[in-house]
Amino acid sequence: MTPATPTTTTARGAAPQLVQLLQQYLQGPSPVRVRAWDGTEAGPAGAPLVALRSRRALRHLLWQPGELGLARAYVTGELDVPGDLREGLSAALRTVRESGTAPAPTLSDKAAALRVLARLGAVGPKPPVPAGEVRLSGALHSRGRDRKAISHHYDLPPEFYALLLDPAMAYSCGYWTRPPGEQGYGLPQAQRDKLELVCRKLGLRPGARLLDVGCGWGSLSLYAAERHGAKVTSVTLAREQAEYVREQVRERKLEDLVDVQLCDYRDIPGGWYEAAASLEMGEHVGDAEYPGFAAMMHRMLRPRGRVLIQQMSRGANAPGGGAFIEAYIAADMHMRPVGETVGLLEGAGLEVRSVDSMREHYVHTIAAWAEALEENWDEVVSLAGPETARIWRLYLAGSGLAFQERRMGVDQVLAVRPDNDGGSGLTGTLRDWYPECAGS
Repeated sequence: MTPATPTTTTARGAAPQLVQLLQQYLQGPSPVRVRAWDGTEAGPAGAPLVALRSRRALRHLLWQPGELGLARAYVTGELDVPGDLREGLSAALRTVRESGTAPAPTLSDKAAALRVLARLGAVGPKPPVPAGEVRLSGALHSRGRDRKAISHHYDLPPEFYALLLDPAMAYSCGYWTRPPGEQGYGLPQAQRDKLELVCRKLGLRPGARLLDVGCGWGSLSLYAAERHGAKVTSVTLAREQAEYVREQVRERKLEDLVDVQLCDYRDIPGGWYEAAASLEMGEHVGDAEYPGFAAMMHRMLRPRGRVLIQQMSRGANAPGGGAFIEAYIAADMHMRPVGETVGLLEGAGLEVRSVDSMREHYVHTIAAWAEALEENWDEVVSLAGPETARIWRLYLAGSGLAFQERRMGVDQVLAVRPDNDGGSGLTGTLRDWYPECAGS
């Protein structure tokens, strides 16, 4: 069926009525332009366009008002942002902020709005919850629940991540020593430079024992073994990741240097490592459990051993990633201000020696992932399905905006376990870390 020609003149069209409702709710102009399922358009010219492809988009919002309802409508394809998704999200965030200063709608206002929505056919049964939304049970941060939460996000085929990430499969913030695009500098070089920086901070040398907690697809473990001769224990809860890293170990003939453990961090065997690292795994540990995580890191280290934590941070009033992130990407995630993380590490007996913010680096990293997603869109859809592809498009757009607007941060924290005499073993200067992170 051919859609009606877009128009802004008919007062009976769906779009003008919806924009009028939005303006009444905000007590001001609409920050977006709306295209409705009947082909009508309304709203400021030049504003980000939001396309409602069916009445079910509104039904998602009626049954689940706020961020999660919007996410469900977008993930299912009932709502779309045909232009720049980040620009559309930014406008939506402005709407939320502005609505906080508007007078609360009265019961009469709500009743009138409901009559309009009923007339438009938006009132009806609750739409099905998208299949990609996580469903967890059991005690918060129990071993079984954590395993399910991690598997939900990470147990996609390695081929899926290979379409988005650099060849090393580093799924964490890169370290951009040059502007993106300068002299061919891009994501692979930024991730190489991040891995080299981590290894330098940890002081790795041939034969040094490294514990890689939350090893992901093995980028740090493999780099530390190949480039620095470290003997690495790689730990992950995701079965797909463990199998992938083991295969990489066999292909690269690193069996004597890399041991992959599929287990919870609370069950890591042994100890007495010269170095330990956790790249963006600490966000999954949980609030009440983090002191135990920090104590585990301290316990695993030899005296004068170093630990590097690369971890996302967020304000105390928003410790999770938001309703969408927690429902589709990282269930049970907990983030805190970086100062609180430093205090928890110090409380475990570690001495924090360096804290480096990498927030702007994540803006570049996520932009590169998002570009790869769009370039490989058809392959992503073929491999993982349209719903998963849209989840990731929304995830990367929203995350990039959060780092850009300083609603989220990411930091590298280097700490040491002092010996009984207070010795740290840290010699040299910062120049040992930052001359140029990697050679040609």
